[in-house]
Amino acid sequence: MRAQPAFLPMTMEEAGRLGIDRFDIILISGDAYVDHPSFGTALLGRVLWDAGYSVGVIAQPDWRSDDDFRRLGEPRLFFSISAGNVDSLVNAFTPNLKRRSSDAYSPGGRLLRPDRATLVYTDRVHALFPKTPVVIGGIEASLRRFAHYDYWSDSVRQAILADAPADLLVFGMGERQVVAIAGRLAAGEATGTLTDIPGTAYRIDLKTWRSMDPAGYVVLPGYAEVKEDRYAYAKAFALHYNEQDPLRGRPVVQPHPKTVVIQNPPAMPLPGPELDRVYELPYARRAHPSYTEPIPALEPVRFSVVSHRGCFGACSFCALTHHQGRIIQSRSIDSIVREVERMARMPEFAGVVQDVGGPTANMYGIHCGRWETAGTCPDRRCIDCPTLGRSHEEQLRLLRRLREIPGVKRVFIASGIRYDLVPAEEEYLAEVCERHVSGHLKVAPEHVSERVCTCMGKPPHEAFDAFRERFEALQQGKKKRQYLVPYLMSGHPGCRMEDMVELAEYVRDTGLYTEQVQDFTPTPMSISTTIYHTGLDPFTLEEVYVPKDREKRVQRALMHYRDPENYALVCEGLRTAGRENLIGSAWKCLVPARPRSGGATRAGPSPRQTRRPKR
Repeated sequence: MRAQPAFLPMTMEEAGRLGIDRFDIILISGDAYVDHPSFGTALLGRVLWDAGYSVGVIAQPDWRSDDDFRRLGEPRLFFSISAGNVDSLVNAFTPNLKRRSSDAYSPGGRLLRPDRATLVYTDRVHALFPKTPVVIGGIEASLRRFAHYDYWSDSVRQAILADAPADLLVFGMGERQVVAIAGRLAAGEATGTLTDIPGTAYRIDLKTWRSMDPAGYVVLPGYAEVKEDRYAYAKAFALHYNEQDPLRGRPVVQPHPKTVVIQNPPAMPLPGPELDRVYELPYARRAHPSYTEPIPALEPVRFSVVSHRGCFGACSFCALTHHQGRIIQSRSIDSIVREVERMARMPEFAGVVQDVGGPTANMYGIHCGRWETAGTCPDRRCIDCPTLGRSHEEQLRLLRRLREIPGVKRVFIASGIRYDLVPAEEEYLAEVCERHVSGHLKVAPEHVSERVCTCMGKPPHEAFDAFRERFEALQQGKKKRQYLVPYLMSGHPGCRMEDMVELAEYVRDTGLYTEQVQDFTPTPMSISTTIYHTGLDPFTLEEVYVPKDREKRVQRALMHYRDPENYALVCEGLRTAGRENLIGSAWKCLVPARPRSGGATRAGPSPRQTRRPKR
């Protein structure tokens, strides 16, 4: 087995120093190469190297030329292509479809990746190396594995395998899949035989599909049908959503005009010992030394730790169910301690662990006895299940161990907590606030309207109110108090103008005015995106109101009603909702009767009552 290098090689000169004249696998990514476990290229590259394969990296190739794609030659086994840690279109555009001016995953924040990077890179590689297998993966490919609504073109696009000249698609967390693909190709199997690997999708021709027995497959309405019929689209989404469990999921098929895409059931989650091994590989936690400019995305996570994977929150606007899944996979405390001990020996480490968490930090250690044998329940959400163990003792034990490591001054939970999971007893919240929150604790109520919260899959606002009261009680008597940073969302399906006014009033009354407001962005493979496109709840086929275009702008403005630039839009929204009583000079008004020439409006509670430090 090859020893792990300080960095995965990016040039043949580096390869030569490692005794490599031809790579087994070449990873191509839309991100700069940062050797950190939060970056997919580094993680999968280290896993493959640990399995005995030589791996080279081509980061952010110039797609307008062949030179970068030829730089490392032709791999012995396959090319692996990813757009990067973020969907390339989400990375390139704001929610209102304006071009972003920088890219946090590029050196110096420069714009170096193409739109629809997976397709662009795959086309180029296939043209240059037509006989070499190509595997696509990452969030962009993973969430576009079926026909999907594409917000950026306002159209339904084919599954990415119907457009990209790739042999296989890896979805979800890809460690098991890429090692299995490498092993079978190394053993001499043809790419066309790799049709039974969990966590992958592949394509077959229409003639082959017509000759197969469809029993045992879940057959979705085809691309031509879902493109034209919103009911067919909604039905297709509900069908494949219900098969995203590794134990009870079945193969899913979707015909396209020139091909048929087949998704195998998801890969089994990595058990604790395997997850420990993945995250204890010798990551440098630095950008490759060839870069002369910093990679902005590295600094916020350099000294962060992934404690677990998965999330059973089932928020409608999140596609994590289709990517990491609902089953929580937690690392051992000892493994996380060893990782932080290694971090503490780095000369750049200043004593602060920036984050210990996962998609939801306080799901660490939570477990259901059904998950290993039966998977998640098909008829209920885990977050609502009264039998799910919700003890936070394991997380507290972890945090206490980390605080005892020499050289560690602070251990923060920056990834946020799910407030409706916080146990009623005071110990957990008090300890987290006292030792693991700097000035701000991130929580995500998203909304307060009952119908919007229901559509979002979020708990009612009474749950957030109860949590907020407990949090505020803990601030009594503190010389340096802490603040809640609530994440709120405008423009979500189901949200009418009166719902946004209700949220604005709640913000006014609670003093929770915040910059952390997101305008809903329809991204592939979420429940909310399906509703946005079809106007239907995909599980009941009931009509759902969907705000679009100018109404979304007005809803967004209502959340920042103090900004003078939003004055006209806020007034428009209040009049639309029949709430002109909130325009004027009374204390409860959101905006004055006339716009002010400069500075913040003074309607609503005074800045002294509501001041919150910005994040």
